[in-house]
Amino acid sequence: MVEINLVGLGIGMTLTLMAVALHFSRGTEWTPAADISQEVLERRASTVPETDFPEPMNRSIGGGGVAAGAVASGEEGAELEGEAEEESSSPADIPEDEVEYFEVEYAKQGATIEVANNETVLEAGEDEGMDLPYACRQGQCVSCAGQITSGGSSEDYVVHDNQQMLGDAELDDGYTLTCVAYPKADFTIETGEAP
Repeated sequence: MVEINLVGLGIGMTLTLMAVALHFSRGTEWTPAADISQEVLERRASTVPETDFPEPMNRSIGGGGVAAGAVASGEEGAELEGEAEEESSSPADIPEDEVEYFEVEYAKQGATIEVANNETVLEAGEDEGMDLPYACRQGQCVSCAGQITSGGSSEDYVVHDNQQMLGDAELDDGYTLTCVAYPKADFTIETGEAP
């Protein structure tokens, strides 16, 4: 058996208790560091340039629009109970039996495809595997802009559904937003060309 020296054990326990008591009575003089997380965030944010349009596919920062069915009070088209819903005038709502197809040449991609008049120039190109520029997909930025090089105004070749960024002079120069441009004639377009 192991023999325990009680005197040694007692002296060891006494020294340990004295060290613990001295430690707690004097303290460690340790203080926590100040919280600088907000300062770091602000410093990092100041190095990132601000943009006027939301990040691609990010609906949380301005790209989401209005909630379904929401209409501001007093706005035209506000529905009361029992009233029928007004029909939309968007080219995307053209019935299949009334669809027309137009030849659209994507000059930079070197391809000519048939695009239905109820499909945007951007969607048609993407369906063919083209990597076309875009951001908001709502006509609220110029990331998807292109220039119709067939001559004349872009309004001669496409119908814009809720385009908000291009002025009359830019439209007259052939610029269009491919995310909201529905063809109404054959044309050639240079994608990635902003005014």
